[in-house]
Amino acid sequence: MEYHIETEHLILREIRIEDTGDLYRLDSNPVVHKYLGNKPISCMGKARHYIDYIIMQYEKYGIGRWATIEKSSGDFIGWSGLKMNFEEEMNGHINYYDIGYRFMPEYWGKGYATESSIAAKDYFFGHFPGHKLCGLAEIGNGASCRVLEKIGLERKDDFYYEKEDVDIAWFELEK
Repeated sequence: MEYHIETEHLILREIRIEDTGDLYRLDSNPVVHKYLGNKPISCMGKARHYIDYIIMQYEKYGIGRWATIEKSSGDFIGWSGLKMNFEEEMNGHINYYDIGYRFMPEYWGKGYATESSIAAKDYFFGHFPGHKLCGLAEIGNGASCRVLEKIGLERKDDFYYEKEDVDIAWFELEK
């Protein structure tokens, strides 16, 4: 599937195999993984595996994470978008739609997570009416929790995620 969504500062497009190097640069960065279980990847093969997973999400569910490109520079700054979580139960939920984002640190604090998440939320409710949108963030990651609240998701509860040994905040929005 091809996606092309433009916001004021960003281009959101499908993630492609040629993004493997950029995705590796993102996910091998320990600062990026501070609130993601502190487990950065260590090889390009894992980045490629993640891209294959995203492409499967496009084909099977009609959604997926999008490459996020800064318009002014043309730089790949990370990813934003949607995912169908069908593999793992999380806080008593399985088969739920998740909104998320991950950017290189030099692009934090510019409003890009909020801007891209509004576009993803609008896309979701335009294409999947009647479904619930969920979001989750490590409780210690106040910036991500604020983004989810800014785009209209309501914090429903907090839970302990044993697999990563972290406390997670759970958010939802239904339209």
